[in-house]
Amino acid sequence: MPLGQSVSRRALLGTAALLPLAGGTAEASAVTKRAQDYYDRATRMAGRDPVLQALVKALMPDLAMPTAKPLRPLRIFDDVAVVGTTFVQATALLTSRGIILIDALGSPDDAEKIIIPGLRAVGADPSAIKYVVLAHGHADHFGGAQLIADRYGARVMMSRADWDLVAAQRPAHAPKRDLEIADGQRLTLGGTTVTFHHTPGHTPGTVSPIFPVRWKGRRHTAMLWGGTNPPAATADKRAYLSSVLAFASAMRRAGVEVELNNHGGADHGLARIEELSAGTAGAGNPFVIGRSRTQRFMKVMEVMVRGRIVQDQERGTGAGAAVGPSGRPAPRCC
Repeated sequence: MPLGQSVSRRALLGTAALLPLAGGTAEASAVTKRAQDYYDRATRMAGRDPVLQALVKALMPDLAMPTAKPLRPLRIFDDVAVVGTTFVQATALLTSRGIILIDALGSPDDAEKIIIPGLRAVGADPSAIKYVVLAHGHADHFGGAQLIADRYGARVMMSRADWDLVAAQRPAHAPKRDLEIADGQRLTLGGTTVTFHHTPGHTPGTVSPIFPVRWKGRRHTAMLWGGTNPPAATADKRAYLSSVLAFASAMRRAGVEVELNNHGGADHGLARIEELSAGTAGAGNPFVIGRSRTQRFMKVMEVMVRGRIVQDQERGTGAGAAVGPSGRPAPRCC
């Protein structure tokens, strides 16, 4: 897996100058606005775009994720299938040499009853899974990984920071430590090359991939944002904001025109899956939203996260974070 150009730590530090940091002019400028001003701006930017409207809603402090209900397995592109529930999904990249599975739902039972039969339902062989890529170290994304690894010999990949997070918290169904994902690393299987970008914030080691997809034979470039729900601590929200800015730049360089998420309730993804399933999407693919809209998606995310940081300041809760039994921040989903 050769290394490609990465979003470097230096680039992340450079973008940090844009953030509302204590004692600087950016801070003074930020606190002249209320959090609601940021939320209102994001809402105006979203306009009538249902994808952006869903993102604004997902990034509000009172986020309520949908109840988990069965989701019909579906190829959303010629070479991409989605399996899972209405709460969380796994994305399968179907290559000529096997499958790269991004995320593995919440338990071995999910792997047995949802992922494996779901892949078969879309004409893919689950025994062809070569890699299970975990976008971040929360249980609703890694729970089925070890069963797949044990049964099919797949390698499990996650960033070092999130392998450490999982090891410290020792959750049920945690996969055995395997391959580490480096920032900018490229994984090639068949004719598909996935480039991984570290986008910390949601967890210390969240990873967001960029990869090619095909729709009716035509090639497009997709991204999948690895962790949507902003973290509890303000410092982690600032890291999240740096990641948004850096990843938006990486997307621009790569020409990303497809937006995907591992929680389809956060980006109108569930409705778009339903459109494709019902045949009401027309000739196009609703996940191909174009370069300008993918950049607008990231801009809306940026504005919303800035609002969340200001809201922490308004409430005087900037240093707080929910703490788990290990003394580390308690895990948050999504």
